[in-house]
Amino acid sequence: MPGILEGKRLLVTGIITDASLAFHAAKLAQEQGATVILTGFGRMSLVERIAKRLPEPAPVLELDVTNEEQLASLADRVREHVDGLDGVLHSVGFAPQTCLGAPFLDAPSADVSVAVDVSAFSFKSLAVATLPLLSRGASIVGMDFDARVAWPAYNWMGVAKAALESVNRYLARDLGPQGIRVNLVSAGPMKTMAAKSIPGFADLEDGWNDRAPLGWDSSDPIPVAKTVCAVLSDWLPSTTGSMIMVDGGVHALGI
Repeated sequence: MPGILEGKRLLVTGIITDASLAFHAAKLAQEQGATVILTGFGRMSLVERIAKRLPEPAPVLELDVTNEEQLASLADRVREHVDGLDGVLHSVGFAPQTCLGAPFLDAPSADVSVAVDVSAFSFKSLAVATLPLLSRGASIVGMDFDARVAWPAYNWMGVAKAALESVNRYLARDLGPQGIRVNLVSAGPMKTMAAKSIPGFADLEDGWNDRAPLGWDSSDPIPVAKTVCAVLSDWLPSTTGSMIMVDGGVHALGI
């Protein structure tokens, strides 16, 4: 029986290690029949090694989502491997330490600008860079952490994620007439490299399993990866501008 992503051509960003949510999404996507291209930033040799751990080794392209030259050349570089894209996963976020864990009131404007640029504006930048490759029915997916409330320690990254959620809605509005869906997958706290860089992450994670109606295992990335693949597939053809929660149900509770 063919997988739900059979024949799909996907671009996956944000793989740092094989613990990354993006890695598990890419792995499951391949298992569901997709051809996957990865992007990396900074330690390219590390990303290339991680790419070899996928079921099928995937090509890796360098992409700094704030670099206009790399964004402008992205479509041509992707075309060296596939003739178009059916889906894109944006799994990119960064905030200086002054914006995460440090006192919220002390963060300087320049650092907040970096957090918003990398974590929110880049969603639009990646969509525009890949637009020439996207076929009608394509799906753009971003990784989120519910920013409707204030979390311990998350601070200005929470503000950046709130901006990401707004960008998602406007992208869905503007790309919908071209048949392109844009959605976010909002995951509960996961034990990833990115999470380890968040001071106070333990405060976010603590007790999540107890509060979640379905329970929550922060070391199990598969529920999130499955959801990403479902949204990248053709099985949600009329879903766009949405934030799909994968947190065991904690978002639905008042405590």
